[in-house]
Amino acid sequence: MRAPDRSSAAASTASTDQSAAVSHRDMANAIRALAIDAVEAARSGHPGMPMGFADVATVLWTKFLRFDPQHPDWPDRDRFVLSAGHGSMLLYALLYLTGYERPTIADIRRFRQLGSPCAGHPEYGLLPGVETTTGPLGQGLATAVGMAIAERMEAARTPEICDHRTWVVASDGDLMEGLSHEAAALAGHLKLNRLIVLFDDNGISIDGSTGLATSEDVSARFAAYGWRTMVVDGHDPLAIAAALEEAVAADRPVLVACRTTIGYGAPHKAGTAASHGAPLGPEEAAAAKERLGWTAPPFVIPDPVLAAWRAAGARGAPLYEDWKRRLDALPEERRADFLRRQERALPAGWRRALATLKERLAAERPKLATRKASGLALAALGEVVPELVGGSADLTGSNNTLAPGMATIASDDFKGRYIHYGVREHAMAAAMNGMTLHRGFRPYGGTFLVFSDYCRPAIRLSALMGQPVVYVMTHDSIGLGEDGPTHQPIEHLASLRAMPNLWVMRPADAIETAECWEMALARSDGPCLLALSRQGTPALRTDGGSENRAARGAYVLEDATADPRVLLIATGTEVAIAAEVRRLLEEEGVPARLVSMPCDRLFLAQDETYRRQVLMTETPKLLRVAIEAASPFGWERFVGADGLVIGLDRFGESAPAKDLYAHFGFTAEDILARIRQRL
Repeated sequence: MRAPDRSSAAASTASTDQSAAVSHRDMANAIRALAIDAVEAARSGHPGMPMGFADVATVLWTKFLRFDPQHPDWPDRDRFVLSAGHGSMLLYALLYLTGYERPTIADIRRFRQLGSPCAGHPEYGLLPGVETTTGPLGQGLATAVGMAIAERMEAARTPEICDHRTWVVASDGDLMEGLSHEAAALAGHLKLNRLIVLFDDNGISIDGSTGLATSEDVSARFAAYGWRTMVVDGHDPLAIAAALEEAVAADRPVLVACRTTIGYGAPHKAGTAASHGAPLGPEEAAAAKERLGWTAPPFVIPDPVLAAWRAAGARGAPLYEDWKRRLDALPEERRADFLRRQERALPAGWRRALATLKERLAAERPKLATRKASGLALAALGEVVPELVGGSADLTGSNNTLAPGMATIASDDFKGRYIHYGVREHAMAAAMNGMTLHRGFRPYGGTFLVFSDYCRPAIRLSALMGQPVVYVMTHDSIGLGEDGPTHQPIEHLASLRAMPNLWVMRPADAIETAECWEMALARSDGPCLLALSRQGTPALRTDGGSENRAARGAYVLEDATADPRVLLIATGTEVAIAAEVRRLLEEEGVPARLVSMPCDRLFLAQDETYRRQVLMTETPKLLRVAIEAASPFGWERFVGADGLVIGLDRFGESAPAKDLYAHFGFTAEDILARIRQRL
């Protein structure tokens, strides 16, 4: 059989010699035994999937997958994504058997226990070799599409050192999820020929036979998307190898439907839902091992079998060394740029582009929608941050996400930096996770804020994995106007702010928008979401330059002329309204301070002294007023029990923005009247 990638004849021979006495069946049974033992010890888990898919995984990891356990973050490794994350013991067993530093057998013994890196579903960052967090079905597949896009983009830039593939193990459940349809259609459109999905076609889901809920022809569906499709006996190693050989030679993405038996080897539970999500039980576990011919004690892998697996893991060492030589042979400038991008270090001096923009905005003081201000920031950044990759879910003109000079990525040209995702918000968000995890690129993608509902599971994984994805969400309030309540976000800001590790940023004017973009790009440990307006907002800031006042989450935009009686807090386009309220209060002899709060999470992360100073928490008889054209939920943290929250606790209406703000009481006069009542 020909090698599917660059390989070393010496390494191949060594692997063959060391494993000659060990059969494929012995190696696959090692996976099955570890899965049985770990799930039995934990008294919870999913043994059926690893037992059923062990044969396919053994062929893939011993003959095709390009990896090196000694260099788990090698940029040119193949990416292996277990989208069927409930079968996590498949991946943990493979990592241990092939020689990764972790998990150890001690880790596997503590499967699903507090503090063990072998979590119930694979979690990015706990173990080398876990490329992404999976478990929410469909997410792994869609994330892998992003990895495959990043691979194609990298191959277009540094073909000398980019020769890897993305492999996905997907279950029936993955392919039932709507997200899989979005992602697979995008992959087919882009002809991502280095993406191979191995479908664990076992016909069983939690409820029982998949025939209870679906009757679609999966292969025909993927073929309609433009994929190459194949069907193979998932327990025949020669047939599996032949199918994978064909897959790596394809000119489009490939779906290999692997017909398997869930819980393979279990005499009474194989092929049934009983082996899906619960331990086999001591008697069935023992009977399964007997039927498989496995006699080793629990958590023990016989030396010859482990040696064969370790030899398979060693195949990657010469591949890594060959890649390292090719990397070293690159011209210095290209090598340095590649390594910088891999390390997520931004180009030197990138902040100067935004400082220059802020100086211009301070001088011109334009009245701009913050979505348009975001477009100006992207135009400045696009020139100096070559790894910045944009996109939109069919709302490019509305989101202002296409920077000048950003060519569109197409199936025959991946040198561009802009992706038309189509009306596939969820796939866009998940694919951006994949691009970020792949490294080398910094993606951002746009849609309307109300459609963050369609993206939310992927946004949550961005936050959970700490990936610096930027979500550009425009049309952020009732201010979008005539499209009406279906498109006007109400609860979304509060809901998104509740998500751990997500920075929700709602800038007040063009300068704050540039500052929020600076924070978003500078962040390396989690995602940022920019909530941007459709309607114009006046310039509130006259200071440009390099200082980022928004970086502390909230700051005093305009202070009172004397000891304040009212403290106004606002975000986004409502800051301009609050500024007018402050002016009217001051004219009436009521001193008022105005605080702009573009990011509540960043403000709450500041030291207590600063927070107390901004909110004047020690000042008695101070009325604190929060103003935001969205759900009032959460604002009591800042205004206190005696404060006033002017928000919106109902859905919007269809009308021009100015009429809606008046209708719902978001004019300076209406707000002033409510403050007078409280004073």
